[in-house]
Amino acid sequence: MVEHSGGDDSDEIWNSDDELEREIDNYQSSPMHSMSETSGGPAGTTSPDFIQKGISDEMFASFIEMGFPSEMIVRAIEETGGPTSEPMLILETLFKFSTSDEPSSSKSKVINHLIGMGFTEENVLKAIQEYGDENIDELTNALLTYAEVEKMSEPKEENINTNDDDNLYTLSSDDEGKLNYSNEDSILHDLIKMDYSREEAAKAIERCGKDASVEEVVDFICAAQMARQFDEFFAEQDKKELITNSKKRRVYNEPSRRERKPNTATANDELIRLPNPMIGFGVPNEPGLMKHRPVPIPDVARGPPYFYYENVAMAPKGVWAKISSHLYDVMPEFVDSKYFCAAARKRGYVHNLPIHNRYQIQPPPHYTIQEAFPLTKRWWPTWDKRRKLNCLVTCIASAQLTNRLRDKLERHDGVPPESVQKEVLASCRKWNLVWVGTNKLAPLEADEMEKLLGFPIDHTRGGGMSRTDRFKSLGNSFQVDTVAYHLSVLKPLFPNGINVLSLFTGIGGAEVALHRLKIPMNVVVSVEISDVNRNILSDFWKQTNQRGILREFSDVTKLDNHTIERLMEEYGGFDLVIGGSPCNNLAGGNRISRVGLEGSHSSLFFEYCRILETVRNKSADMRRR
Repeated sequence: MVEHSGGDDSDEIWNSDDELEREIDNYQSSPMHSMSETSGGPAGTTSPDFIQKGISDEMFASFIEMGFPSEMIVRAIEETGGPTSEPMLILETLFKFSTSDEPSSSKSKVINHLIGMGFTEENVLKAIQEYGDENIDELTNALLTYAEVEKMSEPKEENINTNDDDNLYTLSSDDEGKLNYSNEDSILHDLIKMDYSREEAAKAIERCGKDASVEEVVDFICAAQMARQFDEFFAEQDKKELITNSKKRRVYNEPSRRERKPNTATANDELIRLPNPMIGFGVPNEPGLMKHRPVPIPDVARGPPYFYYENVAMAPKGVWAKISSHLYDVMPEFVDSKYFCAAARKRGYVHNLPIHNRYQIQPPPHYTIQEAFPLTKRWWPTWDKRRKLNCLVTCIASAQLTNRLRDKLERHDGVPPESVQKEVLASCRKWNLVWVGTNKLAPLEADEMEKLLGFPIDHTRGGGMSRTDRFKSLGNSFQVDTVAYHLSVLKPLFPNGINVLSLFTGIGGAEVALHRLKIPMNVVVSVEISDVNRNILSDFWKQTNQRGILREFSDVTKLDNHTIERLMEEYGGFDLVIGGSPCNNLAGGNRISRVGLEGSHSSLFFEYCRILETVRNKSADMRRR
């Protein structure tokens, strides 16, 4: 998140009665207090504006120096009985105003809106103090975290010090899954204890699958609730326009598909479940786990050319069934990258690649936080049992949050109480905070994210790339080690090099994976909308001395079928079509427009389908010559 910078001091919120008493003590020992015991101050110190109110300029200036705006001071004087009021009474009134729910008209609207959504006033004020009042989405996510931390702090809760490698996620992240229960009834019981209705909990469990963890189900419920709550912000005309545009997208963007019998594995959406554990068709270092496709690839989808499509696993209901149906009914392979690196990243991959004889790129990545960042071991407290980081996303924690956590921890000598541990760990999991000093937490830096995602050092640094752009691009990228494991089967198939059509290229995760696999890239036609991302791929191409051809285009919607066919004639076709369309309207973190493949961004999936269909049809024509 962007760090919030507060306005004037009047927006400060007093955290406790102790702070209030300290300010009053400071006031009582100040020159203003001794002066106020006279009848309004020395002669000649009052201005015409305040002579009428009977208050001296020095007294008024002292209140100003303490951070109170002039309008608030005048209001406090009037509400405490006028100019004859005791300065101490005026001061106490000013403190009350500073903690009231009307510090400003805009802030008042925000507070009233959040309280109207069912959040407590105490938590609302706490969130505004931490994040400011400008970003409603950030505040809502923070409040959901507070609420769930309070619920999870009830008696009979699982001990937070249990060492569970799967205990990775906070409740408001995109792809969570941490507290595993034995059966569906146990999860239902826990959700009811957390004040969710039986009907709501049962529907969520049915959607997520009986093997889903309690936090995956809670995340789904929260997303659904937030989607309903924010509906009121969309005008009726906007909704009509969305429906109209969605119909147009279906008419013009969805590719025509060959007639075929429905695949029984995807004809029924209820059969596409997220597996637990999320190991796809097999992962390295896990012998004995699945090494085959549960449903064979339909004949119509067999390669070459090969295709590889990626997106977030925790998509709204029906999305993966629709993706599969548009990609020749190939079943998705759901994989959590925690089996490949020190950070979780739950993704679905639809592809027609072989799966036998996969291998991992060398050197292998670090599998734990402590291995990836050994300097953190010195500061890591024993009660923080994390060994893996949460999914790396496009935003980071604010300085206000890390400072608040430090203050909480420093109030206690030694090990903090369990309630403080719970709150700190909830923030650590949500924002991927690591220990960099005694009681000192910090978010990951961009170069640390590059390391976790398998990119070369400084891959996104420089070249017009801002720090914010780096976080955004890395948060949306492939996890290179995971993708390389899947693509490794191509090396013996293309010993003389491969021709690649890379859609939604981003910062070049697929190209980095192929390079690390030592698969020569004879031709890469890249399509990426971001100028800075295109520059990153171009720099990588030069710095790694690639001998092949790199052609870059900016917009998939403008890459028409004629251009694709011309490129295939020029380069002899494409062996691999790879990419992942935007997940903006699919990810669980999107509480406003998580509308699935009908969204303005995620509907670009149909462009992937159109281009893939064109490539496969043209390839068939070229083979018949």
